[in-house]
Amino acid sequence: MKNNDRGDIVNKFTILTKISNCGVVAVVRADSKEDAINISEACVKGGLTAIELTFTVKGADEVIKELASIYQENEEVVIGAGTVLDATTARIAILAGAQFVVSPSFDLETAKLCNLYQIPYMPGCMTLTEMKHALESGVDIVKLFPGNAFGPDFVKAVKGPLPQINLMPTGGVDLENVGQWIKNGCVAVGVGGNLVAPAKTGDFAKITEYAREYVKKVQMAREA
Repeated sequence: MKNNDRGDIVNKFTILTKISNCGVVAVVRADSKEDAINISEACVKGGLTAIELTFTVKGADEVIKELASIYQENEEVVIGAGTVLDATTARIAILAGAQFVVSPSFDLETAKLCNLYQIPYMPGCMTLTEMKHALESGVDIVKLFPGNAFGPDFVKAVKGPLPQINLMPTGGVDLENVGQWIKNGCVAVGVGGNLVAPAKTGDFAKITEYAREYVKKVQMAREA
């Protein structure tokens, strides 16, 4: 299967590796298509090469398609879809060029669809029961959501009975605690609000600055 405008053969392992290597997924929410693209470009410029464009953005599938086209020649950048609530939306996202799919909660039909097309699916889970169901359904990375309801120490508690799980906390991750999330065993983190907030005033250069700081903090935590 070809990934539409990107023209490359979808390789689930490669996409997961790129997300893991980057260590930070930039969660892009915006008031317009233009802002979404500007935010995404600012993140990539700062070294955040995993972009999650949420379906709360108007015309999200069009934005994903355009981003996929912009970064067609950049093999390091992966464009995904976020806030995907059902399999229908997941299919729309995949056809637009999304290379991974993120949901706020686990949905079995979405997991099946993503498995069919070998697209990484990262659903939000809070309990060990939800996480177990997600793993049984072929999920490779579980989004711990909302992360601020637990904190970094929760990761160690989960990895006791489920040492094989790959966790990506989203919500409550910031520059002060991102290192601790990584040190406690997270394969990556999802960062949204505090990263993209400067877009409200059109300060996209500040987003790039924040992106560089996140990259630096993750690298330092991994080398510690």
